[in-house]
Amino acid sequence: MAEKEQSKEEDHKKLKILASGDIHGDVGLAKKLADRAEKENVDLVILCGDLTFFDQSTEGIVGPFVKKHKKVLLIPGNHESLATADFLAELYGVKNIHGYSVQYKDVGIFGAGGANIGINQISEKDIYDLLKKGHDTIKGLNKTIMVTHVHPSDSKMEKFSKFVPGSDGVKKAIDKFRPDILLCSHVHEAEGIEEKIGRTRVINVGKKGKIIEI
Repeated sequence: MAEKEQSKEEDHKKLKILASGDIHGDVGLAKKLADRAEKENVDLVILCGDLTFFDQSTEGIVGPFVKKHKKVLLIPGNHESLATADFLAELYGVKNIHGYSVQYKDVGIFGAGGANIGINQISEKDIYDLLKKGHDTIKGLNKTIMVTHVHPSDSKMEKFSKFVPGSDGVKKAIDKFRPDILLCSHVHEAEGIEEKIGRTRVINVGKKGKIIEI
């Protein structure tokens, strides 16, 4: 009996997240995701980049989540600049974790946006260095989540597109920091794909979104 009560208490302490990416300015989709976040009673929403379509269609993407009184973390993808991501974060009072980290409950979350191809391209070194910068401030925590836009190299997701390579910088960060979970998007065809790389659960959350508990 005591074990069951303890188990329920532990489950109650878990962080419940709705993660999504590749919204690309679809206001209707953002509203549906916000409704889901409310219905599922999530603690946190994480947006894994490509919120816009080439820096356009910024209105109505983050607002629906804020109206539902949800905490939001975001990173830029390859469709929006860091300036656009910062603008959205400041406008709606949410957090851009590109190169930064936060802690909710006993979970540390760190991230880096952008991609190794496209208009807002950043180098593999920069991707890794930004992830390291974020991880350095939460590396003492037992539970960590890494958030990127691009998927890692040497992953199943890399095989879904001949034109969208995986990131060596993200793969290096997985190997070095060994997060419990990596949330990414970027390759639309790989939406919903999950795999394990080392001890890390790698999830392409896609535009439909994914509920994660940790």
